[in-house]
Order: sequence, then C-alpha cells, then structure tokens
Amino acid sequence: MPGALEGTVALVTGASSGIGEATAVALAAEGATLAVAARRRDRLELLEERLGNDTQVLVVETDITDEAAARGMVEATVVEFGRLDIVINNAGVMLLGPIVDAPVEEWRRMVEINLLGLLYTTHAALPHLLQAAETDPRRVADVVNISSVAGRFARLGSGVYNATKFGVGAFSESLRQEVTGRHVRVSLVEPGATATELAGHNRPEVLENIRSTFGSIATMTAEDVAESIVFTVTRPRHVAVNEVLIRPTEQER
Repeated sequence: MPGALEGTVALVTGASSGIGEATAVALAAEGATLAVAARRRDRLELLEERLGNDTQVLVVETDITDEAAARGMVEATVVEFGRLDIVINNAGVMLLGPIVDAPVEEWRRMVEINLLGLLYTTHAALPHLLQAAETDPRRVADVVNISSVAGRFARLGSGVYNATKFGVGAFSESLRQEVTGRHVRVSLVEPGATATELAGHNRPEVLENIRSTFGSIATMTAEDVAESIVFTVTRPRHVAVNEVLIRPTEQER
C-alpha cells in the first residue's frame, strides 16, 4: 500500500542525529524521497544506509549558517529530484547558562543556526514549495519549523536560546499568514525534554543544571517528536496543523 507521501520530496536539516534523523526515517516510511542535510557527512551516509534501497536519498553535507551553502542545498535537492514539497527546519543548537558573563560566541552560534540558518533555508525553498503546491500529487506543500517549549516560556538561564526560539515562532506565524492562501502550510513544532544530543554541547556546569531539572522525568524520544511531524505533513490539503506543543507527561514547563 503506498504511503501518504509517495511522489513528494522532503528536505530535512540537522538530519545526522536526533529528531532530524528520526523524522527522515519516518518520512521515508510514508514514501517520501529525501534530501538529508547536516555538517557530519559520515552520519548522513549511515542514515542513507539505514534507509536502504527502497528510498531515494540525497546526502548534502552543508553548513546552513552560510547563506550560499543553504541556497546550494536547496538547489541541489531540486536539481536531483525535480521538485521540493516539504522542508523540515530541524537544525539547531541549545547553549544554556546565565546571561551575565556568558560566552558571547555561544549566543552567536545559536542566532546563526537557530534563526539565520532557518531563514536562509526557508527563503531559498519558498519558490519551489509554492510551485509544488500547485501540482500533483498533493497540491499542497509544507514548511515545518522545529522550535521548543523555550519558544513559549522564558526560563532563567535560557535567555538567548529563548530569544532564538521565540524568533522562530514569530517568523513562522508571519510566513504562515503570507503563504497559506497559496496552500503552503507553515507549522511550528515545539518539543519539550527529548533524549537527543542537543543538551550535550553545553558546558559541564550547565549540563549539571539540566540534569537536576529534568533528570528525574521520563523524557521523550526523537521518534515521539517525529511522529507528530509526520502527522502534521500528512493532513489533507484543506487541513493545516499550525502549532504542536509536545512535552513529556511529567514536564511541568
């Protein structure tokens, strides 16, 4: 039985691990052709092997904080497969800690990846998504921006991460209003605590604080979040899931 996404092409950024990797696998299970992008080519090639011969896959080693590279990633996808129907803006970094005496380079990294990389990718993809929304098989296209609970609630020790994710939410809603009449759906997915590599890039003292805050609860898996993403992009043409806030049952905020 064909999957809901047969005949479509999806681009997933940050696909080398975590939510991006799980989402690529879940989209492939629905029949999508895939472009998977990240900086770690070796991990992308392992993902390609995992998907097997039943899925067409384009591996794109890229750094989306470089505007030309982000645009090249999108163009390579369209050249290879002839179209682009779905963009999953998943690449991101979470570097927490106090604002006072913070390493400003951490702030710069978050702004460049979480915001600018997402903006560059979306801007490059929009002409192709608008075209896909006018053609079979679905006559609708999707942009899914992966935000966070941190895009809903500001928290002590998370100020700049909050700022980037609030920015993703604002951009997503403005873009949604701009293109929804042309059947490009813009969706925001906001996961809570999820067992991925995301927290592991923090300084040791910040990691300890994260463990003390979330260490006692049963966190979500990347596959849990991927399920919500696939649900979002497989709705009928007349249905748009604009926002999904998904948290572990035990997470209060």
